[in-house]
Parts: sequence; C-alpha cells; structure tokens
Amino acid sequence: MAMLSVVFGAMLLMLGGLPARACTLTAAGATQRITIGATGRTMLIHMPAGFDPARPAPLVLLFHGSLGDGATILAKSGLSETADRHGFIVAAPDGGIVAKPGYVWNIPGVPTVSGRLPNADDADDVAFVDAAIGWLAAQRCVDPARVYATGYSGGGRMTSLLGCIRAERFAAIAPVVGLRAGNPLASDPQRPDPATCHPSRPMPVMAFAGSADTTNPIAGGGSSYWQYPMRTAEARWAAIDGCRTPLATRSLSATVYEEVYGGCRARTEVVGRVTIGAGHVWVADNEAMWAFFARYRR
Repeated sequence: MAMLSVVFGAMLLMLGGLPARACTLTAAGATQRITIGATGRTMLIHMPAGFDPARPAPLVLLFHGSLGDGATILAKSGLSETADRHGFIVAAPDGGIVAKPGYVWNIPGVPTVSGRLPNADDADDVAFVDAAIGWLAAQRCVDPARVYATGYSGGGRMTSLLGCIRAERFAAIAPVVGLRAGNPLASDPQRPDPATCHPSRPMPVMAFAGSADTTNPIAGGGSSYWQYPMRTAEARWAAIDGCRTPLATRSLSATVYEEVYGGCRARTEVVGRVTIGAGHVWVADNEAMWAFFARYRR
C-alpha cells in the first residue's frame, strides 16, 4: 500500500497535480510578469540575485500609487536592488480598478482619487492578494511566515488596509506617504474609525513620509480619503499593538527624524520616519525598511 502511494504521488507530480519541489517561476535576478494561478490577473515578480529555488524566500508586496502601475513603482522604488542585496522576492501587482493612465486600489468605504466609492462590481483586491500569497507559497517560492507589504501613496493606504484586516498573512507593513489606521470616522474625519481596523494580532508598522507633502499632508486634511494626521494614525496603531512606551522622537540626521512607540505586544513597534522638506515621493529608506521587516515573522 505504501508503495502504491509513492507511485501515485509521483504520477500526480508529473501531471502537475502536486506543487513543484522547487520554485520555477523565473531565474534568479530576473523580473517577469506572472499570471497568478486561476485569478486571471498578473503581477511583476522580481527574484533576487542568488535566489535558491529549493529554499522559499521572504516576499515583499509592493503597491503602486493611485493612477500608477506595478512596473512604474518597481522602477521608482529601487526595491529590486534592495531585494538583490538581501534575498527577498518583490511582487508588484496592478490595482483592480482601471483609472487612466493606470489603476487604483479597491479600499472598501474609501473614495478613490476620482472621488468614486468602490462598488460590488469592482475587482476585490484583497481577495487577489490572498490568492497571490497562497499561490506563490504553493509554488514553493515564498515563505508564508515572512510576507510583508509596502506601497506608495494610494498603495500605502492599501498596505495599511492589509495590516488592518489581514494580520494573519502579513508579518509587518511599511506604508510610504500613505499610513492609515482605518477609514476616517464619518462623524469626525479627524479620527480613524476603530471598526475599520481591528487586526487579529499585533502588527509591526514602519511608515515613511515627507514634511512638505501636500497630497497626503502629515498634519491631516487634504482629500476625503485622508483627513486625519499621520501622528493620529501612529497613535492608533500603538493602541492596537498595546504599546506601553510613550511616543519618543529622535533626530536621525539633519533632514530625517523618527517617531517611535515601543514596549508593544509581541515585541512589535510602531515607527514613523519623516524626511524634512520632502514632498509626495518615495521617501523610504529601503535598507531601514528591510531591516525592520527582517525582525518579524508571522
């Protein structure tokens, strides 16, 4: 009977019924557009230089800004080069809602940059992300315990959403000029709505922003999807994570300062890093981001 099981398993493997023993999506150091399982959607996948197909790697999902696309943010962020140095995979999908010249993300209850609320006919981006992580893990490419999210602007809001509602999938998040902690509260948009962000476990958060950002101003205001200040978002994440150490601010250089909540549950931390004088651009220190991610496993 045992011999029959072995033979049957080998036959299934040859017929594609079992996942491959090693990742075969693309070569080490290469970037390729991959169709994700049966979803009908694709994403750019960058395999790091020196990637060992027999060893699943960490995954960083990279979300573009509103009206952008995965290819553009992959190029502008420089995360491929960081991945090559540290051995993680980068996946850069396109948003599920077409909004020329690119795409926007479906964040339920939050208007897109056009002012339109997503509806039931729009693609479910959270479901797509779930499917992508599961499929990449099934291909033996990705270690599901080391999956992280970052994103620029609207992609930072998408990253924040995933931290709020998919804590079981992500080990840490790092929004760039887009940190949120739930939708703006309808009765008081200067505060986040707690009902829209209640992760199942503490979530490590590292956010990056520019002090001169007029699109998503760190002091709050702006478009209807923004409203409450970045520091309010940090405080909400600190409350979610049960941080016991009060907010501490320290200067990292003449142009960069950091706001940190420590003493949090499960050794998490909430960090906001602000570049003085920077606007609505990719202001992340990729090395610092990866060092933060690498501290956490799900």
